[in-house]
Amino acid sequence: MDPSPAAKRRRQSKHVDIEAPALQILSPVVIFAHGAGAPSSSDWMLRWKNLLKEDLQATDVVTFDYPYMSGGKKRAPPKAEKLVEFHSNIVKETATKYPGHPLILAGKSMGSRVGCMVASMEDINVSAVVCLGYPLKGINGAVRDETLLQLTVPTMFVQGSKDGLCPLEKLETTRKKMKAPNELHVIDGGDHSFKIGKKYLQANGSTQDDAEVAASKAIVAFISKSLEG
Repeated sequence: MDPSPAAKRRRQSKHVDIEAPALQILSPVVIFAHGAGAPSSSDWMLRWKNLLKEDLQATDVVTFDYPYMSGGKKRAPPKAEKLVEFHSNIVKETATKYPGHPLILAGKSMGSRVGCMVASMEDINVSAVVCLGYPLKGINGAVRDETLLQLTVPTMFVQGSKDGLCPLEKLETTRKKMKAPNELHVIDGGDHSFKIGKKYLQANGSTQDDAEVAASKAIVAFISKSLEG
């Protein structure tokens, strides 16, 4: 005798209840570090925090201030290496708060460099790194590529074409030597903070927002590919 319609519905609903959790994909959580000269509350950080959260559909974008920047006093930043422990503790706390979610380390300038150092630590597990204006050149002009060459985590660079702290030809040389899968999105006419001159924008019929939204979309494509892989 064929099962009754009610029995069929019970079997179907039971099957769905079992299978649904396996199909659930957890959205990423981003830990976003500021640069050397401005805190996490700066307009630039808030704008990019919103871009990353919306375009990545992130569960959260966690921002924080390094100790030298806290308290409202503007002080010179220490060497990047001295910020690694504090940054890594933020990552560990976030991992505990959001178990199972892919963790993405993002940072502006110095924050991206420290993030790369943290991503290379043995007790840190992150899915990707996003560098917004990586400071490849030091104060003395020398190329600082050691941190990038140690990375094994997929790494995305977003750089302004007029960024004096990261000449694109030098970054290209470094990228070819990196072990980690990596990609580059260039903001044409952008400086170290991606700011594009008015004349350049007018000549190209574009806006600052257009350029930054395009960069954010490139980040999303890279993260999506990295998480799928």
